[in-house]
Amino acid sequence: MKEWYLKVRRRTEVICGPLELEDYSIQPSVDVSPPKWHLAHTTWFFEQFVLKAFVVDYKEFNSDFAYLFNSYYNNAGERVLRADRGMMTRPIVYEVLKYRQHVDKGMEAFLSLNPSKEQLDIIELGLNHEQQHQELLAYDIKYILGHQLTFPSYGSEFELKNSENGGFVAIKEGLYEIGYEGENFHFDNEEGRHKVYLYDFEIRKSLVTNGEWIAFIEAGGYENFNLWHSEGWDWVQSQETKAPMYWHYTKNEWHAYDMNGLKPLDFAKPVIHINLYEAYAYAEWKKMRLPTEAEWEVANMHFDWGQLWEWTNSSYLPYPGFKTAEGALGEYNGKFMVNQKVLKGGSVATPKGHTRKTYRNFFHPHLRWQFCGLRLVK
Repeated sequence: MKEWYLKVRRRTEVICGPLELEDYSIQPSVDVSPPKWHLAHTTWFFEQFVLKAFVVDYKEFNSDFAYLFNSYYNNAGERVLRADRGMMTRPIVYEVLKYRQHVDKGMEAFLSLNPSKEQLDIIELGLNHEQQHQELLAYDIKYILGHQLTFPSYGSEFELKNSENGGFVAIKEGLYEIGYEGENFHFDNEEGRHKVYLYDFEIRKSLVTNGEWIAFIEAGGYENFNLWHSEGWDWVQSQETKAPMYWHYTKNEWHAYDMNGLKPLDFAKPVIHINLYEAYAYAEWKKMRLPTEAEWEVANMHFDWGQLWEWTNSSYLPYPGFKTAEGALGEYNGKFMVNQKVLKGGSVATPKGHTRKTYRNFFHPHLRWQFCGLRLVK
């Protein structure tokens, strides 16, 4: 456990490696957290739920940090509003890094004392929590750099591969089971393995590409209200949306920011940064639809996944028998089961081994800064 702990903790700092000091504290959108905040919040998790909970003589690094870097755990006390995270020029980045060192030293000592299974389970949750923030870091860094006027380069670590159209695979009507089964780590929202009845459907083996999305744009997809949910059409009009996030039409051709700078659009790569409204409208235009969560999970063995999180048409709701745990850690998933849609699969920013076919990612339908795309069903 100690080796894994240190590996995960180092990885978070490596992701921040290409940043300049000025990049660490900025918050250009309410949905984007400053990289400095991610570094501190993931550290607070271990200090709050392990060291302060189980080490009698633990000396807190800074009593203000529990307030500054709590995210949404009401049971853990007061916290800074999410929209105000970018107001914190203090503590400075150096102090946050010292905070990480302080907590890591305490955790190394704690892990040497033969922790109980209950304690190890909390640490394992904390490491998976930090891996989730590693992915969010990639989203937020791209947003921070991709919305600057000079489109600075971060690097090619999160680059997508081409999406080759392999046709559709047919899934027969029948009774199937979905949800987690096993003894390895998983989140509580994956529990409640249960039966679902599916009708015949065909699911595409590959993700929709940039080139295919260009055809949607040129066909007037963003101007045709018949293709959109009412709420989606309101979003298109209010935002004056004409293309996916990070796309720019300049010098008579489409360009996109891909963390290596602004480049001519690669038509063979999967389209990224489209929200549920856009995914739905595209599927309507193709006279197809998005998969349900159950359809995706049953069919996933027939196609490659992991490039992008894939929108499903399933609402994020509890599985049969789901129970919220007591205390702050019970706030991890259950209280978000409203007005959100499930995404499946993983992305190029998902840490290796972090996802599985039962993993239930979730976001509000209007969001598209995350690494997300779509797969069609007919």
